[in-house]
Amino acid sequence: MQALLKLSQGIDAFTRWTGKRLAWLIVAAVIISAVNAIVRKTFDTSSNSWLELQWVLFSIVFLLCSPWTLLDNEHIRIDIVNNALPKTVRSMIDVIGHLFFLIPLCIVMVITGVPFFQRSFHINEQSGNAGGLPQWPAKALIMIGFAFLLVQGISELIKRIAVMRGMIPDPHESQVSALEAEVEHLVEAIEKK
Repeated sequence: MQALLKLSQGIDAFTRWTGKRLAWLIVAAVIISAVNAIVRKTFDTSSNSWLELQWVLFSIVFLLCSPWTLLDNEHIRIDIVNNALPKTVRSMIDVIGHLFFLIPLCIVMVITGVPFFQRSFHINEQSGNAGGLPQWPAKALIMIGFAFLLVQGISELIKRIAVMRGMIPDPHESQVSALEAEVEHLVEAIEKK
């Protein structure tokens, strides 16, 4: 189990490193979107490739940063119900969810995503819009994103089993969600006034 925990630490480090760098592409997407809107309104012209580029940048962030969201325990769940459950029940739900839902879904998406990408790559599929971008790089994001999510899901499963065995402390036990942190920040700001 110690070797698996070291593997998990390596996966987590890669996921955090990748997520922190790729998340900045959302800024590029916003800038491209703003410039494109200004050019369209000012000069009454537009470019399909610039429109599609902002979609691709958003897709990169959405698909390749989702493992980072899972790592930081910020993925969607019903927190009101989840927080009311005992720690052991929450851990079992995580193990079952990862083992029977997340990991199989990721495997299916990678297996079906590879031929989806390959067909597009071999015919050098282009956008249906005039002046648009090639489609195969965007289709590659599907298999890459789900492969990253699969690896992070395995890391989370390893950690959850180690927590249940008492080998490591729960990395999310004292974690405050981003929403809770924002609410606390707002409350502090109001109290200072």
